[in-house]
Amino acid sequence: MNKDLNIFIACHKQCKLPNNKYYIPLHVGAEGKKDLGFTKDSTGENISLKNPNYCELTGLYWMWKNSKSKYIGLVHYRRYFFRKSKEHSIDKIISKDEVLNILNEYDVIVPKKTKLIGLSTRSQFAKYHNVKDYDICRDIIEEKYPKYLDSFDKVSNRNYFYAFNMCIMNKKNFDNYCKWLFDILFEVEKRVDMSNYTDYEKRLFGFLSERLLNVWLEENNLKLKELDVYNVEDSYFKQRLISIIKNIIVH
Repeated sequence: MNKDLNIFIACHKQCKLPNNKYYIPLHVGAEGKKDLGFTKDSTGENISLKNPNYCELTGLYWMWKNSKSKYIGLVHYRRYFFRKSKEHSIDKIISKDEVLNILNEYDVIVPKKTKLIGLSTRSQFAKYHNVKDYDICRDIIEEKYPKYLDSFDKVSNRNYFYAFNMCIMNKKNFDNYCKWLFDILFEVEKRVDMSNYTDYEKRLFGFLSERLLNVWLEENNLKLKELDVYNVEDSYFKQRLISIIKNIIVH
């Protein structure tokens, strides 16, 4: 791994990868799975076995506990940050120099806002998940991190959020975020009953964390740089069509 910048790519299968040493494929949910030849989130201090419920967060946790680079980020095997470009191939993803130049001026790189048409962040969650879990999360924040409660409510009531659990920032901010995030999620895990949930619904903590990242960013008043995120497995024209006709990303 690199000392100055590591951008980890959450992967659960073989996939096309960027030819760039600063992008490191990370096998999430690797415990007990076939070796993909990637760095595994089951090494070192880890929560790899929680992957069915935590999704790419088992990778985020591994990064927090095991990576020492100055700047650190998470993307997905098919989703990457891009500068404005009509060519969304994997060789056009944001480069090391672009990342470091941005982080000289901004605190965190995030995806462009996901806009919710006719819904708030909370009501959008309630549409696709058990809203009681969202409210349990709020209760825990009120108990453990009361100064964050106003930011939680502000994020809950607005009509956009930064999705995908994708971000790049310096390691100090990243460590602070992860310490806060996992303290909350591990407590939520103790209080929710997922015994009757579908496999999709059991991915609860990945969905909650998408909203919680926004709460943490809001409370800490960080300077954000929003970048386009594109799926490198889809054509540019397909993605443009999707962006026109789709009102909400379903999570």
